[in-house]
Amino acid sequence: MSGHERIIKQMILTTVTRCAACGRPYHMDNVRILGHQDDLWFLMIICNHCRSHGLIAALIKEEHITEIVTDLTPREMEKIREAAAIGADDVLDMHEFLQEFDGDFLSLFRGQEES
Repeated sequence: MSGHERIIKQMILTTVTRCAACGRPYHMDNVRILGHQDDLWFLMIICNHCRSHGLIAALIKEEHITEIVTDLTPREMEKIREAAAIGADDVLDMHEFLQEFDGDFLSLFRGQEES
């Protein structure tokens, strides 16, 4: 699947999130692109649970790339671009932290201020 098709599927899933028949959530693999002509896209969505099908016709214009709107400074944006990618060890560390975290954010952040 091309990056373009992935974006189209994500856009559809932001609108059609659950099966109308059984209420189960849809996932990326539930959406199939049937084809498109110019800006008109035709898709099929299939529920893994009840196997109901839906057809979607979506008008998706690709006129221009939207400018990023942010309150970050250019220096902060550069810092984010240069940051190391999140790796498996990072995910494991967060998992272990969350298993023991009691939900007390006040104490958590107060502890960082004192450090």
